Amino acid sequence: MSFGDEHGHGGDPGRTTDDNFGGMGQTRTRLPDGGGGDGYGGPARRPQRSSRSLVAVVGVVVLLIAAIAFANRGGGDTDTSSAGGGDDRAAGSEPTAASGVKPVTGKSAGIPSGFAKDEQGAESAASNYAVVLGSDGMFGRDSRHGIVDTVYTPAAAAELKGPQDKAYSPEFLDKLGLDANGNAPTGSTFISRTVPVGTKVESFDADRAKVSVWYTGLIGMSGPDSTDPVSTTWKTWTFDLQWTADDWKVVAASQKDGPAPVPGDVAASTAEEISKAVDEYGGFTYAR
Repeated sequence: MSFGDEHGHGGDPGRTTDDNFGGMGQTRTRLPDGGGGDGYGGPARRPQRSSRSLVAVVGVVVLLIAAIAFANRGGGDTDTSSAGGGDDRAAGSEPTAASGVKPVTGKSAGIPSGFAKDEQGAESAASNYAVVLGSDGMFGRDSRHGIVDTVYTPAAAAELKGPQDKAYSPEFLDKLGLDANGNAPTGSTFISRTVPVGTKVESFDADRAKVSVWYTGLIGMSGPDSTDPVSTTWKTWTFDLQWTADDWKVVAASQKDGPAPVPGDVAASTAEEISKAVDEYGGFTYAR
C-alpha cells in the first residue's frame, strides 16, 4: 500500500472477499522509527549491509510508507530505490484496452497466483501484489507473514519479516488507532486499500521484469470518534519481479508520489457511508 503524503488504501477488517483478496485493505508502509524519509526525519547512519539485508530494509520502508504518512500527517515524496531487473525501456505509451486474456484462476493463501511468463503476466502479478501488499492484512502479524511469504521470493521474504515485525510495533499501531493485533476499535473500520489504475513494463527478459503500477489508495479510520478520516492518495509502485517456482515473485520494490489529478468537486461522504461502501464493494483480480 504504500500511500502518499497523508493516506494509503484499505480493506475491510471484518469481511472476507474473494478468498480474502481485494477485501483486505491495501497500504504501503514505512518504518515508524524517527529516521524515515518523507519528511519524517532523516535516516540515522547505519552500518553497511549485505545485498540481501538491503532488500529487506527496502521492502520494509516501501510497505510502511502509507501508514507512516497517515500516522504523522506530513512529509513529501518517497522514492525508495531497489535492485532492478534489466535495462529500462524507452518511454512509450502502453495499450489501455482489455486484451481479452482471462485473469488467473489459481490462488495461494487467497492471493491470485499462476501468472503467465510474459509481459502481461508480469503486469497482472504486479497489480495484484500491489493490492494485497496495500491491504489492512499487513497490519496483523500472522496475515502479514502469509502475504509476504506468498508474494516475495523465499530469500526476500526471510529477510523482510523480522524488520517488519519490529516496525509494526504496538506503539506504531496505536498511532493509527489500532490495538496491538492490528484491530480497529469497536464501531470503527480501519481502511487500507489500493486500486490500480494502470501498469507499465519498465523492462523484461525471460526471468526478470520491472513493472510500475499507477494507483490510487484509501487509508484512514472510519468511525464516529475518528480523528483521522479516510482520505485518498495517488502513487506509483514499481516492482522488481523474478520468475520463481513457476510464478512471478517480488524481489524488491519502490514507490513515489503521483501522478495525481486535480481533486474533483465532490462532497466527502460520511464515516457511515464509507464503512458501508468498504463492506459492500469487494476487490478484483487484475489482468490486462
